[in-house]
Amino acid sequence: MLRDVTSKSARIAAVSASVLALLCSAAYAEPKVVSGPAADPGCMTPWASDTQFLQYPKKEGPYRIALANGYIANTWRIQMVKTAKAYAAQPEVKAKLKEFKVVSTGEDVPAQISAINNFIDAGYDAIVVNAQNPTAFGPVIKRAKEAGVVLVAFDNTLDTKDAINVNVDQKGLGVTWAEWLVKHLPNGGKILEVRGVAGTSVDTDRHNGITETLAASGKKFDVTEVVGKWDDSVAQKATADAIATNGPFDGITAQGGDTGVVQAMMDAKHPFVPFGGETENGFRKLCAAHAGDGLMCSSAGTGPAQVAVAIKTAIAALEGQVIPQAVKLPTALVSHPDFKKDQDYYPDQSDNFFVGNSFPTCGINFTAQEIMGQTKENQ
Repeated sequence: MLRDVTSKSARIAAVSASVLALLCSAAYAEPKVVSGPAADPGCMTPWASDTQFLQYPKKEGPYRIALANGYIANTWRIQMVKTAKAYAAQPEVKAKLKEFKVVSTGEDVPAQISAINNFIDAGYDAIVVNAQNPTAFGPVIKRAKEAGVVLVAFDNTLDTKDAINVNVDQKGLGVTWAEWLVKHLPNGGKILEVRGVAGTSVDTDRHNGITETLAASGKKFDVTEVVGKWDDSVAQKATADAIATNGPFDGITAQGGDTGVVQAMMDAKHPFVPFGGETENGFRKLCAAHAGDGLMCSSAGTGPAQVAVAIKTAIAALEGQVIPQAVKLPTALVSHPDFKKDQDYYPDQSDNFFVGNSFPTCGINFTAQEIMGQTKENQ
């Protein structure tokens, strides 16, 4: 009798082990590296000529997808969260979603990692993330991969090939702004650089583009750096303090919060100077209004609608479509004197609205009303 019980226990253990192995193999199923192009090549452009193309195991929808955002205390991030909700609410997208969850955790990297872990534990199919740090997510990236969860990073991306990255050339934006200053300051000069959120890949990449381009120009530039956190009020105060202590400046570049930067110049009666900046509607309004007064602007960036491309990419991966591991998005660029009313800026819209919220090749386009009708709160 004892041998029978032992034998039966052994058989049960063997069957359990087999089931566990099957479950683990399903969970550990990795995407295949395949030949391109992407299933939607007009939208999902590979980052470089050597970018790999991936095909994830197809899952049956509808899907549970989460947005794990970090920093939320500026207008770009707020608009991004609203845009994500607006995209998820569009009928053709909503039909593919069983659930869409949004969580913003602030500047605390461990809190954002914990949120991603919670989504993995809860069985979400895909997680879209705007990462607070490009290198601190190694363990949670591994967990997502092992659990068969599609992880898509955008804007502030992840330093890994075990997740999908969707972004513009952030360093290239810094290069664009610096080239504008080099062009309009033939003798070099004093520059104010208003940076973003410290520690993020976007801030680092943009700063490196600016620094390297100014250095390569062969001209003498004296740069004062301040932190504006891509926020109008923070950038305005930082600029006012910099003007009071280190001004005047011959040129300015800012990663965001640009409307506040120009307002600080006006409050301090600082002369208008060449400015390389982002795509806020308020900034572009001021650039157009004061173009004849010396505020010669180059406004370049990408609107918060890139989150919609990230969600679209996550859904495509879950559907088993071929996608690039790194997707390169186009930038929206307009420079002095070509600012056109109701095309490049909108007088009737909020200063805080970021212009450039369409990706026509992806079939993504939003009205201001569609975005502003959403909330920034977690859901």
